[in-house]
Amino acid sequence: MPLFGGQQQQSPAGPPSEALERLQSGAFTSDLSVDELLCIESMGFDALGLVLGSSIYHIGWQRIRTTRNEELHVISQAMYDARRLAIHRMEQEAAAVDADGIVGVRMEIKRYDWGPDLLEFLFIGTAVRARDPNQRIRPDHGIPFSSDLSGQDFYKLRIAGFRPVRLVIGSCVYHVSTQSLGQWFRQLSGSTEHVPLTQGTYAARELAMRRMEAECTQFGAGGVVAVQVQERNHGWGSHVIEFFAIGTAVVRDTGAQTVTPPAVMLTANA
Repeated sequence: MPLFGGQQQQSPAGPPSEALERLQSGAFTSDLSVDELLCIESMGFDALGLVLGSSIYHIGWQRIRTTRNEELHVISQAMYDARRLAIHRMEQEAAAVDADGIVGVRMEIKRYDWGPDLLEFLFIGTAVRARDPNQRIRPDHGIPFSSDLSGQDFYKLRIAGFRPVRLVIGSCVYHVSTQSLGQWFRQLSGSTEHVPLTQGTYAARELAMRRMEAECTQFGAGGVVAVQVQERNHGWGSHVIEFFAIGTAVVRDTGAQTVTPPAVMLTANA
């Protein structure tokens, strides 16, 4: 994977038998709203079932130099690998029902009392498949696409002539340096920018977004839509922050038509 030049960690096991039995029961489950389901159906897709992927991960320790801005590479890699494992397992569940892909994916990170040093990474979405075999849109890489787009946004994406390729992510866990006593005293007398802190957080966000864009290129997509850049502290202390970027990589369909510009319409009431 393009994150740190290493290889993507592979999932040691597929979906549990309980997941496969549930997905093959005949009745679909979905967390789509009624409006989202209507949009999906109107595009000729059927909802097949709720699919999920989980990874409970121990995040390793790394020495921190308190007076320096620097990325914590060991923790960045762990946060990335854990998410990719969970996404991969969600995609495996979608593949088990021959889905084209997954829409409405949401991510949760949980910490439990029985494992204060563990984090669970959970991805949940709804598997969908085109009703017409000639309209199937599973990506060329052969894996069901994953997307955090809502049903309405998926509808508009298809109308615009694009199709989703995969959920792409980038992570950077960064230590923001502490201030020395001299710096603290110098700032008491007036308002001024703390340049090292600005530079550190700026660089960390850029690293996360660059890694997300690298995944986009790797999966053969042309761009990323609905990008979110999140900042969270997962109990590592006040000066350690994860900058996390996520979005849906998309590609334009061959021969896609130009979208008609919106027109102004006036209604006349009787």
